[in-house]
Amino acid sequence: SRTEIINGSVSSSHSITMNYMPENKGDFELKPFAIEINGKKITSPGVNIKVGDPVQTARKSPYPNLYDHDPFDDMYGKKQEPEFVDVKDDAFLALTPSKSEVFVGEGLTVDLSFYVSDDNRAIMQFYDLGKQLSEILKVLKPGNCWEENFNIENINGEPITINGKNFTQYKIYEAVFYPFNTQPIEIPSVGLEMIKYKIAKNPSFFGTNRQQDYKTFYSKKKEIKVKPLPPHPLKDIVAVGDYKLDESLNLESVGTGESFKYDFTIYGEGNISAVEGPIMNKTKEFDFYSPNVSQKINRRNRKVTGNKVFSYFGIPNEPGAFHLGDYFNWVFFNPKSGEYDTLSAKYSLAVHGESRKNESIQATDLGSFYDKISLDNNTLESADSLFWVKILANIFILASIVITAIFVFKK
Repeated sequence: SRTEIINGSVSSSHSITMNYMPENKGDFELKPFAIEINGKKITSPGVNIKVGDPVQTARKSPYPNLYDHDPFDDMYGKKQEPEFVDVKDDAFLALTPSKSEVFVGEGLTVDLSFYVSDDNRAIMQFYDLGKQLSEILKVLKPGNCWEENFNIENINGEPITINGKNFTQYKIYEAVFYPFNTQPIEIPSVGLEMIKYKIAKNPSFFGTNRQQDYKTFYSKKKEIKVKPLPPHPLKDIVAVGDYKLDESLNLESVGTGESFKYDFTIYGEGNISAVEGPIMNKTKEFDFYSPNVSQKINRRNRKVTGNKVFSYFGIPNEPGAFHLGDYFNWVFFNPKSGEYDTLSAKYSLAVHGESRKNESIQATDLGSFYDKISLDNNTLESADSLFWVKILANIFILASIVITAIFVFKK
């Protein structure tokens, strides 16, 4: 996902990548489709997909219903119901946190997975997973945390070794939690219902040899301790994570009154959405404007990484050599080192030209009319001296109207 703030206007984009494996060869059509975004209809023309010969093809029985019916039942005119037994499974459901304790604001990766041992002999498969997962997530997410969900769409088995034993892991949920406060992160036990088949006690060559049944697997509840940040004047507002600085300056030499562009990019691992820009102190040497902001977040490999770019436009007011590190500093807490760190600008800016101090004074000058206020006499005067002037003006106006009327009627 990517978010940009330019001149106060917010725009965001989301990209979803999914992998598919074809089951048959041939030409297939991904049909055209349309979606509505902010009241505007966006269309996709679709695409043709050509699937070639398979690398390895599983042979299918030409008689798919052969094992569901025993022909000997018809031969002898009778049918005996088979006896089914439960096979012990070697599988479990587990929610695994990446750490047992974290700092406030530090990322905690958790995943909910179903594990099946290589020695397992029970036949199982997922049941109505979408509906179950929506109910699980309602109770799984802690109320005191910000969540970055990895949005798993495809569940694929991955080999994994636990205490020297081989398993296949089916990951059904993964997210990173960022705690807001020092309250412990409590993750309750959740259940996942699976289809588990019973096996016929005396299997026959023909006929049904298994029976569908259900079993619910439960994860263990977890509690993760949340530690407060060490004392610091900015401990309540700093970001937490492992961050670095990337910066760019379009001009290294500029005249007073001319604009320049400076990008302050924070990148690394952490809650990118919560990253705020550097705290700017008002200075007479420069006029800095509110930055345009853009961010990019990546969720992969059990980590949330990304960058956030703060693009500043500035105008220098005074000539001289200036180190931008005196104006752009960003403090954060690094949980890996357990210490506060500061990202400071490395660029320097050479400013030439005349000081704009006098321009500022002229800009605040109200003009000669207001300059004379303090020198003029403020004594009240009577308006009676203008009485005869008003009488003469009224006579002149009345005469003008009469003369105009005569010309109009005469014509």
